[in-house]
Amino acid sequence: MLSEGSSFMKGMVMGGLFCLLLSLLGTFSPISDSKTDSHHHHHIKAASKEELSRRFSDSQVQELNNQVRVYCVIMVQPKTLIYWATVIETWSKHCDKAEFYTSESSKALEAIDLKEKDDWARLRKALKHAYDNAGDMHWFFVAQPTTFAIIENLKYLILTKDPNEPFYLGKTMKSGELDYVAYDSGIVLSYEALKRLINVFQDEDKCPEKGRALWKLSEDKQLAVCLKYTGVFAENGEDAHGKGLFNSRTVDSLITDSIKENPNDVVEGCCSDLAVTFSGMSPNQMHVMMFGVYRLRPYGHDFHDSLVFYPPEGSDND
Repeated sequence: MLSEGSSFMKGMVMGGLFCLLLSLLGTFSPISDSKTDSHHHHHIKAASKEELSRRFSDSQVQELNNQVRVYCVIMVQPKTLIYWATVIETWSKHCDKAEFYTSESSKALEAIDLKEKDDWARLRKALKHAYDNAGDMHWFFVAQPTTFAIIENLKYLILTKDPNEPFYLGKTMKSGELDYVAYDSGIVLSYEALKRLINVFQDEDKCPEKGRALWKLSEDKQLAVCLKYTGVFAENGEDAHGKGLFNSRTVDSLITDSIKENPNDVVEGCCSDLAVTFSGMSPNQMHVMMFGVYRLRPYGHDFHDSLVFYPPEGSDND
């Protein structure tokens, strides 16, 4: 009798585990659907100077320049106050519009209080607010306060891209069958991509507000799942030579690795000349980057760029 009871209990346990497995597979079917998940990850390259001059006249390039305007969506919290303050004082001044979105208000710094503790729900609200208040800005850059961005290089990357096409790009990563753009390296969305995302927000089955019940995805993966339902897939931002433009590490870390791996050509082995982001930056490192990128100039050295992205009026740190 005891052995029969034990067998019965084992059967119950195994049956329960099998049901749980089926539930999980059902929950994550959008990610692993082989019919829709053939390799959609593309590589988006910035145009070379030669390509620009070949395809466009100087007046056309300048017209494109005037049309590329970036709305920066910067996600902050009171516990990251020093980073929040640093981003206000540094690279965010180069966005055409920079809005800070927080989980709760702070007396020290101004931001849009979304009154939302859940990370994914807060990001959804921030993106909806940005979409509703974008005005004539058709590109959106989503960043965390530990990210440092060179907005001029971002504008160069998207200069010849049409924001009415569904672009979703940054540094692509893979989780199982899902390609997604890493949040810590910055996420770029075109107007069309964000428009589709806002629409799918209304469908809880495809894009749940608080994540799945049995398994909670990080914000960047959840974003990729929702976009995937609308036919928008992650794309890796690269320069004309194929080097990644969005970095999930600091400059220090990348240079250290390059010294070990490419001791004869450290700079070439490290990073792209047109890098858009570096991540995991301390406030001190961000201020050093601002000096290096915008202030320090070797006398007599001129890159002869035919295109100049001027920072918005009121940016006093150039």
